[in-house]
Amino acid sequence: MLAAGIRTRNQIIMESIRSIFRIGIGPSSSHTMGPRRAAEQFRKQNPEAKAFRVTLYGSLAATGKGHQTDIAIEGALSPSPVEILWQPEVTLPRHPNGMRFESLGADGEPLNSWTVYSIGGGAILGEGEELAGDAREQEPVYSLHTMREILKFCTQQGISFWEYVQNCEGPEIWDYLREVKRVMYAAIERGIHAEGVLPGGLGVSRRAWIYYRKVRFGGTSPMQPLGLLPAYALAVAEENAAGGEIVTAPTCGSCGVLPAVLRYVQENTDCREEAVLRGLATAGLIGSLIKYNASISGAEVGCQGEIGAACSMAAAAAAQMLGGTIRQIEYAAEMGLEHHLGLTCDPVDGLVQIPCIERNVFAATRALDCANFANFSDGTHRVSFDDVVQVMKQTGHDLPSLYRETAYGGLAKAYRFPPAR
Repeated sequence: MLAAGIRTRNQIIMESIRSIFRIGIGPSSSHTMGPRRAAEQFRKQNPEAKAFRVTLYGSLAATGKGHQTDIAIEGALSPSPVEILWQPEVTLPRHPNGMRFESLGADGEPLNSWTVYSIGGGAILGEGEELAGDAREQEPVYSLHTMREILKFCTQQGISFWEYVQNCEGPEIWDYLREVKRVMYAAIERGIHAEGVLPGGLGVSRRAWIYYRKVRFGGTSPMQPLGLLPAYALAVAEENAAGGEIVTAPTCGSCGVLPAVLRYVQENTDCREEAVLRGLATAGLIGSLIKYNASISGAEVGCQGEIGAACSMAAAAAAQMLGGTIRQIEYAAEMGLEHHLGLTCDPVDGLVQIPCIERNVFAATRALDCANFANFSDGTHRVSFDDVVQVMKQTGHDLPSLYRETAYGGLAKAYRFPPAR
């Protein structure tokens, strides 16, 4: 079964929300951050190696060049020579993002080997292991693993989701989330002022600065302030595509949704930093539930696991910041994921640009709509968050592999950027 090993891992531990919010360099958490971490770990374990050989399989091989997987691995293993082999037609049994590292001696003969998987959000899982690297180093953080259980507990205790996170993680989580917020907002600031063409050869120009300037200095239309939310989401997504520092939320490809919503709501409600951090904590809990019970890997379940999860997280954060009850927050999160069911991962040329960047914009807009819709209601609805997470997981596994980050189908097949003459 495709995700059998990861299912075993999930049954054992639900990690800290730190695993959802990883600070790092884009453009891809599963194709750049994960392989880089794996390469760093393998190098540390093989100090005697004179060279390395790395074989990439499945989705990693199919879209790795567009995602700069080879550059990330070579940088982590530098200055040793690195040979990279690409095997897109071969998918290893535990996950579509498989890779095999080999350390080589002076005579070129293998000294050691390691098969490892990049399972989404920058996390890695070694062959034969039941826990991802970060999880092996920590005690279980959350004893409740479904929204239904958490809702019941919070209702009995009279607490909100962010208080539940604080109880489980400890007060030190706020320092971490404060740094997460700083990096998110810094990416927005860089992005709304940066101009030029994004790397990769598609000729995609940065547009965040255009939106931002038109909103701030372009007129007095009553609809004009609505342009700030797209500008913020574009800014972070473009920074990610350019290889800038961002926060996975829950992945690099969907990293623009949550920061845009947080800043937009903060600016329009004049709330304090504490409210933003509480929104982040709530979003992290939602993302952790999706990761634990389904997946946030585009290679495993399609873009619904990335953009859909990001929208769900941002909707929950916004509902929290706007004064929603826990049931209204759950409703907002449910809608954010429900209305992205079936979304394919089909990046053109394997780059996190088309359609990824614009998807961040529309998911941010939808997240805010979900939060407002939920908060206008009393929180009552028929389909639960837990139900939608399970449907998303099954839908993702039912999707043909060409719609799961291989760049073989969908927009990636239909659109071919004409080469410059």
